[in-house]
Amino acid sequence: MFTGIITDLGRVRGITPSGDTRFEFFTHFETAAIDIGASICCSGVCLTVIETGQGESHENWFAADVSAETLSLTTMREWAEGSLVNFERALKMGDELGGHIVSGHVDGVATLGEVTPEGESRRMTFEAPDSLSRMIAPKGSVTLDGVSLTANQVEGQTFGVNVIPHTLQATTLGSLQPGALVNLEIDMLARYVARLIKPD
Repeated sequence: MFTGIITDLGRVRGITPSGDTRFEFFTHFETAAIDIGASICCSGVCLTVIETGQGESHENWFAADVSAETLSLTTMREWAEGSLVNFERALKMGDELGGHIVSGHVDGVATLGEVTPEGESRRMTFEAPDSLSRMIAPKGSVTLDGVSLTANQVEGQTFGVNVIPHTLQATTLGSLQPGALVNLEIDMLARYVARLIKPD
């Protein structure tokens, strides 16, 4: 489990296609203290650490295997060497819950529409897949590329969030342009309520 509070902004070190695709990431985390098998949320996608190390320039890195299904359902299929990635370590008992409960299981991909300055912040409007839009509520929580945010307005498949200067600087959200795709995880409570109301 995660909270949607990003603690590192890293980048893709390399991608190696195989049975599963191997991704390597540069990070500011102290990778010597990360156990093999640990979970790290990578721009909203929960991945399992399979190897860690330090590069020639003493940059820490870790690796994870990514299945074809995960690639097909997330923006990871668009990533390349050098792509920026939001990182969050898994929540520990007793940690401060500053955002909301995030599973790291992406529900779909949303598209950025308009970006409007509001003081030092930015209002960003996204379009969600039709199957997910009914589970996004005004003042409810959403996770975009691993970042915990509040949906301020919701109209059909469109919802808006306000992003403060710190978040713009500390995450990938600050570099997004209209048309960009982001990993979307709806609020966990909304997911289960929708399941109960409309079972398969």
